[in-house]
Amino acid sequence: MAKTRVGLYPGTFDPATLGHLDIVKRAVKLVDHLVIGVATNPSKSPLFTLDERMEMVRHEATPLAEGRATIEVQTFDSLLMQFAEKIGASVIVRGLRAVSDFEYEFQMVAMNQRLNSEIETVFLMADPRHQAIASRLVKEIAMLGGNIAPFTSPYVAERIVKRYKELGAKTDGTRS
Repeated sequence: MAKTRVGLYPGTFDPATLGHLDIVKRAVKLVDHLVIGVATNPSKSPLFTLDERMEMVRHEATPLAEGRATIEVQTFDSLLMQFAEKIGASVIVRGLRAVSDFEYEFQMVAMNQRLNSEIETVFLMADPRHQAIASRLVKEIAMLGGNIAPFTSPYVAERIVKRYKELGAKTDGTRS
């Protein structure tokens, strides 16, 4: 029996956007089992808790496997390569939107290769329809009362709008 090819798609996913989901949809064509690693990133102040982000990613990504691969959502708070080794990943999947993404990712790959040269990194170019989407911008648009429907699934959009209402965000971007 052939060895199962495990891929890892890491990110903060705060929130998961259509760009993220597009990468998941394409990554399941490359691996037998895709682990979506939801990072606890202390340098970022997420809108959603870790459990909320995991639930949203699981809700949105699981149907995308389409019988091609299995999908699992896990959290991690270690070095990416340590997590990749722990789950038995042979490939890390990353999405690229622009040249600025490439510069950052290029440095990360070089460092990761030094940590473990057996794990490859594969870059998937963002679908042109999703190249401008960034979670940070989606949150800003929502906070200011803009329409985020073109950037997230209806489920995620509803969760974002609800969260900003809970936080007291007004349509002019101020908080009460």
